[in-house]
Amino acid sequence: MPAASDPALHALERSRRLLLSEPVSRSARRHPDKTALVFGDASLTYAELEERTIRLAGALAARGVERGDRVALLLFNRLEVVEAFFGCHKAGATPVPVNFRLVQDEVDYIVENSGAVGVIADEPLAQRAASAAANVDGVRFHLAVGPAPAGAEAYEDALAAAAADEPSLIGDEDDIAFLMYTSGTTGRAKGAMLTHQNMYAQTVNWTHEVGGVSEDAVWRAGAPLFHIAGVAGILPFLSLGGTAVIAPSTEFDPGGAIEELRRHAVTHTFFVPTQWDAVCRHPDAPALASTLRKAIWGASPAPRSTLELMGETFPGIDILSNFGQTEMCPSTTWLKGSDSVRKMGSVGTPSINVEVRIVDDAMQDVPRGEVGEIVYRGPTVMKGYFADEAATSEAFTGGWFHSGDLVREDAEGFIYVVDRKKDMIISGGENIYPAEVETAIRAHPGVADVAVVGMPHERWVETPLAVVVRAADAELTETDVIEHCRAHLAGYKKPSAVVFVEELPRNAGGKVLKRTLKETYAARASGVGS
Repeated sequence: MPAASDPALHALERSRRLLLSEPVSRSARRHPDKTALVFGDASLTYAELEERTIRLAGALAARGVERGDRVALLLFNRLEVVEAFFGCHKAGATPVPVNFRLVQDEVDYIVENSGAVGVIADEPLAQRAASAAANVDGVRFHLAVGPAPAGAEAYEDALAAAAADEPSLIGDEDDIAFLMYTSGTTGRAKGAMLTHQNMYAQTVNWTHEVGGVSEDAVWRAGAPLFHIAGVAGILPFLSLGGTAVIAPSTEFDPGGAIEELRRHAVTHTFFVPTQWDAVCRHPDAPALASTLRKAIWGASPAPRSTLELMGETFPGIDILSNFGQTEMCPSTTWLKGSDSVRKMGSVGTPSINVEVRIVDDAMQDVPRGEVGEIVYRGPTVMKGYFADEAATSEAFTGGWFHSGDLVREDAEGFIYVVDRKKDMIISGGENIYPAEVETAIRAHPGVADVAVVGMPHERWVETPLAVVVRAADAELTETDVIEHCRAHLAGYKKPSAVVFVEELPRNAGGKVLKRTLKETYAARASGVGS
């Protein structure tokens, strides 16, 4: 057996590894002049993308970045985000995408928790990045995309000064390709360690399940690139030589999105249900049918009316829904084809290469049709939570990753999400699943959106509170909502009170921030249901 330092063994190990940036490099060799990325009026060919990522890797190495180091990215959607992903990979480093909506304390927490050695930031976010770089020990450099504030270096100057020589490959498939911080809907965000192997497997799974991804395919999605949905969607197209159109980070404009989809002949796209509803109601939406092949939705439940509208607007186009979470890179189940109508309300069946069980608190499989937690095993399961052994141990109890999602499975193996385990309300000893109550309320024609949370109650310990967004021109009252629930749900499940708001607070992935709602309405909890 050769020693670990044996050059022959080192060469063998090096020949068996494949990092996430390498398929993109292959696309650059095969199609150097083809457009790889588009953002607004700017674009990069594969050859340009390859050269700029090589130069960035050199610039990072010149600033002392070594294998395993983390580099924080505080950037709006733009070409440089993708450059930073692959530039970090070529340097053996781990990019840490940071939500640009976070306030200074939250940015500081992620930069400090991740142990980032440097920051790459956008001009409008430069001050936030500069403050983090100054306040957090260990941050050695700050590259600014655009005019550089005091203490920062200009990103373009750093690239221009770096060599354009391909760096020696550093690392292997088990190294961390992305440190993605969870949304923190129930507490402090945790860093999910997603390896090169994880993201490779996700790319293979996504390509298989969605279909139609090829050199002539064009991707465009509204997800921000600091979010796992944004990262996972772009990788299959760059790996196979297609084109990826990066959406702007501004407020969603259905007309602008349709124009961009038409201008670039987009074949595959993803929107959350509220965005799809707005797109389908736009008079120009039917024109997309000439090029669009796949219409994907996810991140939050879709009302039946939206799904029916999608089917009417895009007859003959595959409509798919995707379910998952950051720790799974993120896709775990898919609902597609004719099943999207036949099994409406389901999140579908497990993705290829994702093993699932539905279990009780003792890790025993529950009978089909009963509610349990869905747990996962397979190559897309994260490596763990960064610098958090306790959370990692809890998440992997029994050798499976615990999702925290409560689901049931029907006789054909289709999975239905009941609720988040931590969101379940126990009122007077009865389990109430907020998602079930939300589904009932959402069916009222006067309701545009709803979230149900548990509030303290003197007698029942907890009771449901419904936070409702009225549909346009609807004259909906609290009594209307409660009586509607009384007619469609068991009495103990109906909300004890209703609050009307203009919009629900959501994170970048479209999920409702229920912790924020609980904190907002905690002051009125003593009067709820009295």
